[in-house]
Amino acid sequence: MRLPLLRKINMKIASYNVNGIRAALKKGFIDWLVATDPDVICLQEIKAQEDQIDLSLFKDAGYEFNYWFSAQKKGYSGVAILSKTQPNHVEFGTGIESMDFEGRNIRADFDNVSVMSLYLPSGTNDARLSHKFEYMDMFQNYINELRKDIPNLVICGDYNICHQEIDIHNPKMKGVSGFLPEEREWLGNFIQSGLIDSFRYLNPELQKFSWWSYRANARANNKGWRLDYALATEPLQENLKRSVILTEAVHSDHCPIMLELEV
Repeated sequence: MRLPLLRKINMKIASYNVNGIRAALKKGFIDWLVATDPDVICLQEIKAQEDQIDLSLFKDAGYEFNYWFSAQKKGYSGVAILSKTQPNHVEFGTGIESMDFEGRNIRADFDNVSVMSLYLPSGTNDARLSHKFEYMDMFQNYINELRKDIPNLVICGDYNICHQEIDIHNPKMKGVSGFLPEEREWLGNFIQSGLIDSFRYLNPELQKFSWWSYRANARANNKGWRLDYALATEPLQENLKRSVILTEAVHSDHCPIMLELEV
C-alpha cells in the first residue's frame, strides 16, 4: 500500500522592526500589511503594551491570531507575532529573567516550522554593549538547547549587527556598535553553529540595507545597514525559496524583510 504524499505549502514570513507600532499604524502599516499578505509577521520594537493597541485592526486585516510580548518598561522594546493561522504553541520569552523583562523574544510553533521574533539589544553605550554581549551568549546557549527539540526554526528579527562588509554602506566604521569586530564574530559563529542567513544564501552578491539613520538624509542617499535577518536552521535549507528586503516600506527607520518557504 502506497502512502499518500504530504502536500507542501508555501509560507511567507515577514519581519519588521516598526519602531513603535502605534506610530507605524498612523503611517499606513495596515494597508501595507494587507497588500504584502504574509502568512506570519514578526514585529520588533513595538513600544506598546497590548492594552494600548487596537487589536481589531489586525484581525480585520486577516490576522486573527496575534501575540504580544511587551517590555516591562512602557514605550520600550517589545516583540510580537501576527498569524493568519493558529499556532500549535506560543512561547513568550526564553525563561531567562535578564532577557525577558525587556520583551525581546517570542516564538510560534506551527506544524512544520517554528517562527521566532527576536530583538537583540543595541550597544548605545558601554553598559548596554556589555548587556548586549551577555544577552548574545545566553541566547546562543538557549538556541543550542532549543534546536534539540525544534530542528525546523526560523529566527527573524533585528539583530543590531551588520555581519559582513557588504552589509554596511561604509565598511570603515569598525569602531561603531553594530559593526564591531566582536559583534560580527559572534554573528558569524552563531550562523556557523547550524543556521543559514537566508538573504545572503539566496542573494550572495546583492547589497541591500534594512536600516537607515534619520540623520543626514541617510535613507534618500541609501547610506544604510543590514541589521534585520531571517536565519533558518540547516534542516530547512532545501525549503528556502525566496528572501527579500522590502525597501519600499517607510513606516519606520527599518524596512521589513520577507522569507518564503516551501514546507
